[in-house]
Amino acid sequence: MPAIRRQINIAAPQRAVWEMLTTVEGWTAWYADEARFDAVTGGRVFLHTEDDEGNVVEEVGTVLTYKPTRKLEIRWERGTTAGTAGTVLSLGLARDGDETRVSLVHRGAGVLDDEEARAELDKTWRQSLKALRGALED
Repeated sequence: MPAIRRQINIAAPQRAVWEMLTTVEGWTAWYADEARFDAVTGGRVFLHTEDDEGNVVEEVGTVLTYKPTRKLEIRWERGTTAGTAGTVLSLGLARDGDETRVSLVHRGAGVLDDEEARAELDKTWRQSLKALRGALED
């Protein structure tokens, strides 16, 4: 199964990084224009962003794994306007000296099977993880 793998270190405590990944305020600080996040296993996730052409992109998902300060997994629903439909996003956190290491794995069929679409999504994640680091380190 195709996957995108990214890793970044952030000069912030794990708890602070975790809050950016599991709260409305966090998601809107680094990724989405609007968000709703039910912070429990089985909870619902709604993220709304605007793409470069001004189109509203909606990602709707379910929290598959919720292990505070360690692991978050979201399954993105099929039928949404986002290119992530039908995929699973896994975010892992670990202490790395004085920093927090964020490991991202985005896997699934569909968009990730298409090499061009996968490259575009990989670019988006690279930029988004830098935005996450910037939101925490500024």
